[in-house]
Amino acid sequence: MSKTATGALKKSGGAGGRLHNTIVYVKQHWQLYLLFLMPAFLLTIIFRYVPMGGILIAFTEYNPIRGILGSEWVGFDHFKRFLSSPDFLSYLMNTLKLSVYGLLWGFPAPILLAFLLNRIMSSKTRQKVQLVLYMPNFISVIVLCGIVRILLSPTGLVNTLFGTTANFMTMPQAFRTIYIASGIWQGAGWASIIYTAALSNASKDLKEAAVLDGANIIQQIKAVEWPAIKDTVLIQFIMSVGNIMSVGFEKAYALQTDLNLASSEIISTYVYKKGLLDGDYGFSTAVGLFNTVINVILLISMNKIVERMNEGKGI
Repeated sequence: MSKTATGALKKSGGAGGRLHNTIVYVKQHWQLYLLFLMPAFLLTIIFRYVPMGGILIAFTEYNPIRGILGSEWVGFDHFKRFLSSPDFLSYLMNTLKLSVYGLLWGFPAPILLAFLLNRIMSSKTRQKVQLVLYMPNFISVIVLCGIVRILLSPTGLVNTLFGTTANFMTMPQAFRTIYIASGIWQGAGWASIIYTAALSNASKDLKEAAVLDGANIIQQIKAVEWPAIKDTVLIQFIMSVGNIMSVGFEKAYALQTDLNLASSEIISTYVYKKGLLDGDYGFSTAVGLFNTVINVILLISMNKIVERMNEGKGI
């Protein structure tokens, strides 16, 4: 037998021996593994799987006193009521517009920031810039909405700079711009972390070679930096599309006024009002379940599309 074959056998035997030793060790100390795994397992079951039983509320005329099993079963009546509602298309389009426009404008922002941060050669300067960009992420959504309201009030900074007295928070046509722009300002810096980390894997030798060959910044990004973050971008994009119907309730509700309801009333705020304010629990659960089902369909569909476009690579 050749030395190469003998070495391969020893290597495979060593790997098999280590696996056998690991299995024996786990069997001998299973109580220790159970002790550490049980809390996480129980928390997952209690807070992730048990609440799924609440989906049944969507098919009942839920009464908190009688409980889920004691409430009257109505089947798909709540779904039919929502789909036949004259406001259904309005809420659906407002949600889709807010999500799609937010995705189109907000998704590229952290990628561009990561490319720009990667051009800063001084590590100290980069850290200071990153600190400034990350800070808005730690501001509470409600505090952020309060800042936005103050800045855009008739006597706020924006009107003072332009010499106007417009109340932007009462304009339905301005709501989406305000929502999306404030979201980019708050989250783009923090979201750029994952792309900045991925860019650290880009080959410095290839970048230096591209510079020596006379490649400009765009060509350097296309040839060296983009391949390093391509898979990360695709995964993040698929996840973003999967959450396209999950517009943040808190921010939309906090920026909502009686005069901008035409564009600010989305499915999540509607669910809140019908469920917690009106006490129509069954109907609000049905609307929320409809929203979730649409999200799942979009996620699976986008993953299939990306797999076809990316040589079979998806989530």
